[in-house]
Parts: sequence; C-alpha cells; structure tokens
Amino acid sequence: MDRRQFLGSTLVFIAGSGVAIPGMAAVRTRWNVVESEGFDAIAFLGPLSGQELYRRYYAAAADSFVMRLPDEVQVDIPRLAEEAANSSFGLLWPVLANILSGAGVTTLSSVIAALRDLDGTVRPAYLQSAYSDDSDFDWLRSNSARLLRVFLAMQQAGFGSFRQQRLGADFPSRIAEVQRTLAEFDVVYWQEKLTGRQFDPIVNVVLLAFSKPHGAKMQGQTFLQAVDYDVATTVRIAAHEMLHPPLPMHGAAAKAALEVLARDPLIMRIVREHDPQWGYTTLDGLLDEDICQAVDQLISEALLVERSPAERWHKADDGMHVLAAGLYGLLKQDRWNETGGNFERWIAAAAASGRLAPEILHPAAAKVLQRPGNQLWPLAK
Repeated sequence: MDRRQFLGSTLVFIAGSGVAIPGMAAVRTRWNVVESEGFDAIAFLGPLSGQELYRRYYAAAADSFVMRLPDEVQVDIPRLAEEAANSSFGLLWPVLANILSGAGVTTLSSVIAALRDLDGTVRPAYLQSAYSDDSDFDWLRSNSARLLRVFLAMQQAGFGSFRQQRLGADFPSRIAEVQRTLAEFDVVYWQEKLTGRQFDPIVNVVLLAFSKPHGAKMQGQTFLQAVDYDVATTVRIAAHEMLHPPLPMHGAAAKAALEVLARDPLIMRIVREHDPQWGYTTLDGLLDEDICQAVDQLISEALLVERSPAERWHKADDGMHVLAAGLYGLLKQDRWNETGGNFERWIAAAAASGRLAPEILHPAAAKVLQRPGNQLWPLAK
C-alpha cells in the first residue's frame, strides 16, 4: 500500500458532532485501534527473509536484528519465504498471520503457543473462516517446527524490547490519535450499500511496526497496517480488506465469472506472467482481489479519500490490475456508487450478459486506465 497525504478534503460527517450529512444514515462503523507484538513478530519475517519487497522499508532494522539469531535460523527464514512463494501458500507472513489470527496472537509467546498446538488452538477457528484452505494448513503443519524455531530464536534475541524501541514512547498516543481521527469515516455503511451484504459494525485496526507494504486482512473484521500510515490510507485499507472475500468464491456467480475470464487471453497472461512477489498467481485469487479493488475505489470516492483510478492502477503491482479497472469502469457505467445493491447478482449478470468478455471489459479498463486498448499490460518500459 502506498502512502498518500490526506489534505484539505471535506469529511463525510461533521467532525466531532456525530451528525451525518443530510440524506446519510447515522454513522454505523465502530473503530477499534490496537497493537500486537505477535502480529509484528510474524510481519518481521518479511524483512528477515531478505526480500526487496520488505527491505526497502526495513533493511536497517532487519540487519540490526538478524545478527542476534543463530546462523541456522538466519539461513532458514529466506528458505521458508521462498518455499511458501513457490507453493500454493503464497506470501509467507500475511498468510501465516491470517491462519494464526483466530488464535489470538497478541504476543510473541502466543504465536509460539499457537504453533505448538495447531490442531487444538488454530485449526478450529481457521476452518470456520472464509479463508480456510486445506493445502495452506497442510503446508503450515509440515513447516511448523521450522517456524517454531524461528520464533523461539526471536524471543530469545529480545524481539519484544527491540520492537518497543522501534515504535518509541509516543506509540500509545499514536493509537489514541488514530482512534479519534477514524471516528467519522463510515466504511461499513458503504460496504453494505455496495455489496448487499451485512457487516459487523466493529472494525479492528492493528497498528504494526513492520507490516509495509501490506495492509493485511485477518479472520473476522480485523486488518493489519503500518503505524505511520495517514488516515486516508487507513480508511482505504479498511475499505478494501474487509471486503475479502467479496462474494462466495465457490458459488455460482464466481464460477460463472471465472469461466468467462479463463477465456480472456490478456487476463490469463497477467495471471501467468506477472511478478509472483505481488501474489494473485491464480485466476480465482486475482478475481477476489480485483473485485475488492474495484469496489473499494467506489467507497474511497464516497468518503473523499480516493486516489486517481488511473494513477492507482498504473503504480500498483506493475500495473497488473487491469481486471479491477475494467470492473470499476462497468460499475461506474451502472452508477453503482449511487444505487448499490447485491454485488453477487451483479457479477452473475455481467458474466451471463457478456460484459466480462474482452470486447466489453477491455475498453472499460482502457478508459479508466487512460491507455490504448491494445496496450493494457504489460506497461511500456
């Protein structure tokens, strides 16, 4: 997630009053801003893996801490990250954090305890979540001993105090500041309007020291983000992450959309050939992500914290989210931001009517992206 400054925009609600602008419902969203040593320990696997995706933010911290770890652990973290990326597991720390999130991993000790009791502590909640995947859990089980050694070594090396030093003495006041600032942004109202689904009004925001560049969705209505993101970025992350999954990905509507998109040469080329560091290496994974991006763009616009769609999708992940731009363009054509409705029915109708076929989807994306229709991806160097 890139950072953008929130300058001079008018809030959707009258600040501090709790009074909605005429025509809007009362604020439905209830924000809960917290921190977590456990999630930060998991996130720090990214910088410790040596991957440039994370080192661009945390190289100095990783280089300082890694020397405290045993040689065999230093060597194994990059191996774990590579093996996860080369399997269906995907990005190591975000997926690991999601699987463990139902076990209440608030501290490094609780992460260690969860890894020692995967079937008793972790699996029951994970099986009930929308993210349950047998292959991911099997990968975790087969590598749990290695991960346990890593986290035990981090604990022995004093990760807790290292993290606190990184966050600084002002961290508690930062949490309170974010809590106050978010109070007027009614993300849940717009999510319910634009999806036709019901959401819990409580949104949990976990501020971390080492989570860039991800805003990562956990089980339930909890997401992780960097402590220094501005309010506009936090609202955008919440608008996006809470949508996952945007509809039942094994349901009839998703299957119909996937059947159409599987015949689109450009979309399938993006799935096969994009840089795997961004994730989304399957068509269903890309559809899940790009639906969320299309809908969250509408929510961000409604809350006046948006980025330019063309700029956003040009910069993000080497410009691979052509599908998101196309879906957003079709939703704008339908004035979905005004009408709202049942999104699952919308995607089913779009698949059935041919609107997801290249001859309609690609021109919609080209208009949003401000690129020629035959140059949607890859981007010109």
